[in-house]
Amino acid sequence: MFLREIEAHPQPGPFADAISSAEKAGTEYWGIWNILAFRTDAASTLCELSHQVMFEEAPISQALRELIAAYTSSLNRCDFCRNAHAAVASHLYGSEEFVRSALNDPDSSSLDEKEKALMRFVRKLTLNSGAITEANIEALKCEGWEEAAIYYAIYACALFNFYNRFVSGNGVKLVSDAAFRRLSERMARSGYTRHRPASA
Repeated sequence: MFLREIEAHPQPGPFADAISSAEKAGTEYWGIWNILAFRTDAASTLCELSHQVMFEEAPISQALRELIAAYTSSLNRCDFCRNAHAAVASHLYGSEEFVRSALNDPDSSSLDEKEKALMRFVRKLTLNSGAITEANIEALKCEGWEEAAIYYAIYACALFNFYNRFVSGNGVKLVSDAAFRRLSERMARSGYTRHRPASA
């Protein structure tokens, strides 16, 4: 990471515990844990927000939300977030090939036309947010998207525009493809938090 003091001083909490467990086991872990571990209260709030937006029941599927996260990250050239959330989406869709195709060129992929329209909106929101107008929203409605679904798409896109800058600015490094697959499986199954009670 770029901020070595941040990386070297995790504060007690679930992310410090996860880092310690990975280091003891000699396994790769996601470097975002280091920047989350530095401010545990802030990390808890951020992860709970992310869990609600990306994992809990919503008008658009968890898989599509993860695809939006990976596509937003691809547009921002944030390879860590792209690979991480492409791996989560692949678990949820059951196909790495489908996710790869959708990220490389949504319009030529096997996404349905309604989803392609949503991805075009995500692209514009990421690359030229100041040009978004009510007409863009109305166009999505004409494709069959309800307002609550559009809200969640905007939320997922906005959240990962934040994460991309947080990760890239701190210099979080890539891990191996095998580690991305292994770590993303837990996220696909359990979500974004590491402090939820076992009964939750």
